[in-house]
Amino acid sequence: MALLTASDLGKDVAGQPLLRGVSFKLERRERVTVAGRNGAGKTTLLRMLAGEASIDSGELSLAKGMRITLHDQRPPAEREMLLRDYVLSGCSEELAIEAKLARLESQMSAGAADEALLARYARAQAQLDARGGYRWRDRATEMAHGLGFAQDDLLRALHTFSGGELTRASLVRALATGADVLLLDEPTNHLDIGSLEWLEQTLVELDAAVLLVAHDRWFLEAVGTAVLELEAGRSRYFAGSWHQWRRERAAREIALGRAIAAQRAEIERMERFIARFRYKATKARQAQSRVKKLAKMERIERDPGASRNLEFSFSTPQRSARVIFELSDARIEVGGQDEPAAAPARARAGRRVLIDRAELWLERGEHVSLVGPNGTGKTTLIQTLAGRRELAQGSLSTGHNVNIGYLSQHADELGDGGPPSQSVLEAAQRATGLTPGKARALLGRFLFSREEVEKPLEGLSGGERRRLSLAILVSSGANVLVLDEPTNHLDIDSREALEDALRSFTGAVLLVSHDRALLDAVGVRTIAIEERALRSYAGGWAEYLRERDERRAAPAGVGTRSENELDASEVAAAAPRPRAGGGRGRARSAGDPASAGAAARTRRSRAKQAGPSKNRLSEQAKAERAVEEAEAALRALEDELADPAAWATRYESAKSAARHTAARRAVEVAYAQLEALIG
Repeated sequence: MALLTASDLGKDVAGQPLLRGVSFKLERRERVTVAGRNGAGKTTLLRMLAGEASIDSGELSLAKGMRITLHDQRPPAEREMLLRDYVLSGCSEELAIEAKLARLESQMSAGAADEALLARYARAQAQLDARGGYRWRDRATEMAHGLGFAQDDLLRALHTFSGGELTRASLVRALATGADVLLLDEPTNHLDIGSLEWLEQTLVELDAAVLLVAHDRWFLEAVGTAVLELEAGRSRYFAGSWHQWRRERAAREIALGRAIAAQRAEIERMERFIARFRYKATKARQAQSRVKKLAKMERIERDPGASRNLEFSFSTPQRSARVIFELSDARIEVGGQDEPAAAPARARAGRRVLIDRAELWLERGEHVSLVGPNGTGKTTLIQTLAGRRELAQGSLSTGHNVNIGYLSQHADELGDGGPPSQSVLEAAQRATGLTPGKARALLGRFLFSREEVEKPLEGLSGGERRRLSLAILVSSGANVLVLDEPTNHLDIDSREALEDALRSFTGAVLLVSHDRALLDAVGVRTIAIEERALRSYAGGWAEYLRERDERRAAPAGVGTRSENELDASEVAAAAPRPRAGGGRGRARSAGDPASAGAAARTRRSRAKQAGPSKNRLSEQAKAERAVEEAEAALRALEDELADPAAWATRYESAKSAARHTAARRAVEVAYAQLEALIG
């Protein structure tokens, strides 16, 4: 039975039709991805289904008792609330049931024990059990931890979090509801790769229907079971994965092109016949028949928006020194109001070390991905390399003839040096030095129309700001691109255009991104921030994933490091590195597959003899103690429940049964965690 059925839904915006004839249904455990260009109505559709936007035509049917929840990009309105209370506020039914049980328990404690009261209590208890029992709060906490919030964060007020963290909080709140239908608008925004992988696994295992909008191609492929395509206000349902839909859509585009070409050829043939024989007595009737046929013919046309695709490339840059950057024994710190490293110790009190004793280098033409969880210092590191921050310790050398093009995460550099009211055209001219005509031509390649180039900079959307910053970057002539989340606010077609441009760029690239498809397509080496250190992995994203997963699955090697890691001291010992000024006959150590492979083989043989690492043994010991504590708590509870008074009334029986079930479940969870570590 379908949980949700939409029939011929329609919506008008500002008097213009946005959606017409949108029809589909959602079954339990079905995960439908909504595809369409920016402005196609994807977010509006989700809000219509959630009841937050009106439905102008058509019908929406929901299964009886079904719960539906929406996550979108709007931050919470109430900012004084604790994160914990905000997350739990989405579980209104569970809170209402608990409040009802508390009222009934209060009445029973006062001496009331009539059958009607006990029946109400039993029904309320059954309703709570159907929603996870007394462990529903644990479900909310698990969701928060999975999306990167620490236990201490739950007790912080919402106003202390950044905008990205508030968006994640909204997603936690939606997942914690246990809704039957989840409507997710850009759930991957502001998630690091670990949280993305956790979310993928959670949605796949969820016993609910999911309708989602996202621009992360790996996420769509991993999660989706069907695609709802919105085009020109109409919908088309496709049962299959995202990749299969992309192939089917490409085939449709080819077929449409052929149909348009065939129809145009037929129109031209008929028009030639009419022009030749319209006034000839013997052919006038046939010519008139073709005139009528042409008037009735429905012309096959493409969607007007289909032709507005972002296409660009970087010009061949000037040749630089072989080594672009060399970072030695570096420490990067934040905090203390970001006082410079040279400030007195008193002024720098409270600073936090993000990266310590770091070694890093980048060579001419090399495309390197920089990865790591949120908060580990990726942005701070590339700002340091781009000359926008000072090192707390160590040295940074930059090679000869290096011209850096820097793209910040939020396009903060746009409009530097100009008034807030400046237009897109003025900002582009100021940043590039181009004449008005050439600046207009550049902006046109990045989908800015004649009218849009006159828009004030402060009124641009996130996608428009990103396209403008890319246009400025392309015109800079940089031979080193340092990019921080360049796909932010870009739709899928624009992401693929950026991907193609970076792949063909002959200069060096240092890329920070959570778009795994972009990392996989562009990076040829991966640098990971792990435990405040930089570790280099030979190979792109796929090779890094393989090594990372092997490290998680197998016992660690000597000490607490994996068999494939190269830390700063190992890199230094393996081979001499090239210097920023060039240098002949120097070998690349961290990027050399041969040296990395030899070192890895040596550590593999040691790892087999060494057994589990100290970290693994410590975790096992903690898990064993957790099992003992859970079993002790269960025994103590069973001793307590041996008293007949614990089962004397229906109320006491229900409460005792719930407590015993929760205690047994705690033992099962503790054993499962221990088995996972031992296995």
